[in-house]
Amino acid sequence: MWDMFLNSASLFVKGRLFREPQQVLRQWLIGLAVTVITVVVLGKVGAPLWLAVSIAAFGAGALQPYLFKDLKYT
Repeated sequence: MWDMFLNSASLFVKGRLFREPQQVLRQWLIGLAVTVITVVVLGKVGAPLWLAVSIAAFGAGALQPYLFKDLKYT
């Protein structure tokens, strides 16, 4: 298990873990944008910061499997 982690980490650092790194970056930026927008909107509505961040983090975590479902590894 540890060897698999080290191998994946080294491939990630070298930029060879994913077949299309641009798609990974795009999907990651979509998730980041949704999170930031959620925090800002909830903050403008008047929600406490801790609640806005908690809801945005939960939503971003729930969105990740959908965003990354079609990624191809090398």
